[in-house]
Amino acid sequence: MSVRYGLLTLLFHQTNHGYELKVEIEALLGSKGKINPGQIYTTLDRLIRDQHVSFVRIDDQDRKLYQINAEGKKELEHWLLEPVPYHASKGDFQFKWSCARKICFDQEKVMLDQQKAMIMKDVMELTKLKTEFLLQGDENKYLLISGTLLHLEADLNWIHQVENRNRS
Repeated sequence: MSVRYGLLTLLFHQTNHGYELKVEIEALLGSKGKINPGQIYTTLDRLIRDQHVSFVRIDDQDRKLYQINAEGKKELEHWLLEPVPYHASKGDFQFKWSCARKICFDQEKVMLDQQKAMIMKDVMELTKLKTEFLLQGDENKYLLISGTLLHLEADLNWIHQVENRNRS
């Protein structure tokens, strides 16, 4: 999960202030946890430094309002299209997908296809490795890889479910 990309997602359609961004990013995360307000402001400072976000003005309640810049939109879209490797937390891809949905990302299908391709590559490599361990008689490694393959299969099934719901 990346606070950086969560903030870019939330600023994609509208300017906002720090506390509201904190509340909305926690909603994006669902049950995954709470965000420290300091992390929001530190990340906003970095996004400003990197010229992905700008401070717009202070509103009538003395809150700083922020907006995404063209470079920030470009950075967010690049991140959305980058597949998430299996060794990363699988929650990372679900978070990324939630961000894509939040901004009505028009390349969601490309994003899903790239993620499926990465999973299939991992499945093929692990299946070959699983066979080697079976032939070597290494039951423990065979079973560990079998478990990983089941997780990858579940991820593929979830992506297929998303695609089928998109068609409806």
